[in-house]
Amino acid sequence: MYAVIKTGGKQHRVSAGDMLAIEKLEGNKGDVVVFDEVLMVSGDAGIKVGTPVVEGAKVVGEIVAQIKGPKIHVFKMKRRKSYHKKTGHRQQLTTMRIKEISI
Repeated sequence: MYAVIKTGGKQHRVSAGDMLAIEKLEGNKGDVVVFDEVLMVSGDAGIKVGTPVVEGAKVVGEIVAQIKGPKIHVFKMKRRKSYHKKTGHRQQLTTMRIKEISI
């Protein structure tokens, strides 16, 4: 059984027991998060596709850690103008473990 959920402006395909790194959610380690925006559910009864979400479906996950993603280097330059600028960014992420999918 798997589901497609929407969180942080992205869509993720999840199954029970999966580890997932998503955009930062508020909460501490061990907190339970319920995702209500389930776009699709596939199970024994077949596939249910929502318009835009599947009514009554939810995915329950547990926060494992609050981490930072890899460093992204941004370099801007204009040739022959003596202009260059280097910056970086590390995205805040939440690591989740998916506990259950219910329809």
